[in-house]
Amino acid sequence: MSIRHGLLALLEQGPRYGSRLRTEFEARTGGTWPLNIGQVYTTLGRLERDGMVAQDGVDEAARVLYALTDAGRAELRAWFARPVERDSPPRDELAIKLVLAVGAPGVDVRQVVEAQRRHVAQALHEYVRQRAQALGRAPGHPDELARLLVLEQLICHAEAEIRWLDHCEARLLRMTIAREGGD
Repeated sequence: MSIRHGLLALLEQGPRYGSRLRTEFEARTGGTWPLNIGQVYTTLGRLERDGMVAQDGVDEAARVLYALTDAGRAELRAWFARPVERDSPPRDELAIKLVLAVGAPGVDVRQVVEAQRRHVAQALHEYVRQRAQALGRAPGHPDELARLLVLEQLICHAEAEIRWLDHCEARLLRMTIAREGGD
C-alpha cells in the first residue's frame, strides 16, 4: 500500500495537517488500513524532502499544514496512470504456513486448511453484512463509495481464498490417496 500516494491524493483537495490526513485516509479506506500517526508524519517529512509537499503555514490550533506542490501533483497523476505491478507478489502468511505445514511432523494440514476456511467464511459473512448496510445507504459521498469499493475487494479476496483452500484440500486428498494406493 502506498501511504505516500494516498497522502498526496488527500492533499490534492487542499492543505491538511497530519492527524487530519490520517483521519481522512482511514475514513476513505473504511478503516481497513489504519495508519500510525508516526507513519503519516514520517511520510510527510519524506514527501517534503522530495519536493512533493511543502509546509503551508499553520491553522488556528497552530498545527502545521502541508500542501501539494507541482512536483507532488505530477507524481500523483503518474501514480494514477500506472498499473499496479504484480510481478513480485507480497508474502502471504497463509501460503507460507501451508507450505511449511506440509512437511512438519505432527501437523495435520487438512486441519490447518479447515481452521482457516472457517475463519475466512466468518470474515466473508461480516463483509457481506457490512456491504448490505452500505448499500442500504445511498452512497452519494466519495467516502461512502470508497468504503463500498473496499468492502467489495475484501469480499472478492475472501471468496478467492476459500476457493484456494478448497483447491489445497483437494490436492492434499489426491496426494493422500495416491500415497496409500502406492503402498
